[in-house]
Amino acid sequence: MARSPRKGDDKSTFGSSFDVVVMVKPGSKKGPLVETDAGGALTVYVRERAVEGKATEAVLRVLAEHFGVPRSRVALVTGATSRIKRFRVDV
Repeated sequence: MARSPRKGDDKSTFGSSFDVVVMVKPGSKKGPLVETDAGGALTVYVRERAVEGKATEAVLRVLAEHFGVPRSRVALVTGATSRIKRFRVDV
């Protein structure tokens, strides 16, 4: 027996996620900023230096704001020590 839909249970977005690959520019005077080039690639500029994960944490916050989701909905998938990183955004 199928359950009846609950309020706010929209299957088109409920539990959906997407991955985004970004080039990170730590220690930038431009940051925090997200730029998209003509091909759709994202570059994220942050002021934090790439020390002890501070730049990655800053990128997580910037991406959450950019996509309009809470910080807890953005996670690093690959690239912990690389400037090219893959993040998963849950919507």
